[in-house]
Amino acid sequence: MRMAGPVLDAADPVALAEFYGRLLGWEIVDREGPKPGYPAEDGWAKIRSTDGTSKMEFQWERNYKPPTWPSVPGEQLMMIHLDIEVGDLEEGVAWAAQHGARRADHQPQEGVAVMFDPEGHPFCLFSVSV
Repeated sequence: MRMAGPVLDAADPVALAEFYGRLLGWEIVDREGPKPGYPAEDGWAKIRSTDGTSKMEFQWERNYKPPTWPSVPGEQLMMIHLDIEVGDLEEGVAWAAQHGARRADHQPQEGVAVMFDPEGHPFCLFSVSV
């Protein structure tokens, strides 16, 4: 078995696929929707890494609520976050912000930047020193 990548719920999955495609330099390789009788935001999309080894999918969820991070009792919890390696942390933060991400107010550790995608999913940018 090999894990190929996550599927994230979203209120607008195609827009979120476009965000991650720009962020990572991956292409949207498949998309569907909206289904007849569903809102325009309904759908599904998949992006794939340039080397073909990883993918991310995004699916519409009618009742999607952005997670609260850090967690707050009684609020929607984060169920997953993505770790994305960058060559230079501050350049990575600037690149992510340029494409629609925002930096979290709470930053729990040095050498990692917690960001939110346009749907509110947290992801971490980090740089590995050589």
